[in-house]
Amino acid sequence: MTTSSLELASLLCSRLCHDMLSPVGALSNGLELLADENDPEMRQRCFELLDQSARISTDKLKFFRLAFGAAGGFGEMVPVSEARALVDGLVANNARIVVNWSLSSDSLPKAAIKILLNFALFGIEALPRGGNLDIAAEFRDSGSEIAVRAAGQRIAFDRDIGRALEGTLPTGELSSRTAPAAMINGLAEEYGGQLQFVLAEDALVLGAVLPGS
Repeated sequence: MTTSSLELASLLCSRLCHDMLSPVGALSNGLELLADENDPEMRQRCFELLDQSARISTDKLKFFRLAFGAAGGFGEMVPVSEARALVDGLVANNARIVVNWSLSSDSLPKAAIKILLNFALFGIEALPRGGNLDIAAEFRDSGSEIAVRAAGQRIAFDRDIGRALEGTLPTGELSSRTAPAAMINGLAEEYGGQLQFVLAEDALVLGAVLPGS
């Protein structure tokens, strides 16, 4: 592993820890409250909060396992239903975001699935006030095509993430926030593909073409 790949791995771990801190912290707080609570109604409420935090933690871990990790439990082709379940789980507690799917293939190469999941993550983060997240993917003999569109009020998108997607962000400027974009840029280059994005005031469109997958 080269120094740059070690740096990327460290930043991805930092990103994972950052995203897991809130639901895991909620579990810890819930257990502390439960230990000191005697009222049956309040204890039931604590159990509900613990159950919710546990589900959020599980959904995030499953998502990041495939989006960031090796995901050894899958072969070279991954069912698109798996990706759909992971994204739907990630937004399950956010009623302000509506996810629409257009998937013309039953499975996609693992590299394409990783790009799709990270695109979805960027799209979700771009919708702090809610909106629509449209996800489309297709696998043909010529390769994979992926498109994700996040539409809503006041799109929030870090331009450095866009630079990392395009491969123009200097290595020294990488952060835990931009590391996922740098990772999938490397994946796209490996397969002779290309990533691109278009940003407007009310929409973010992310696209990928992977000829070699």
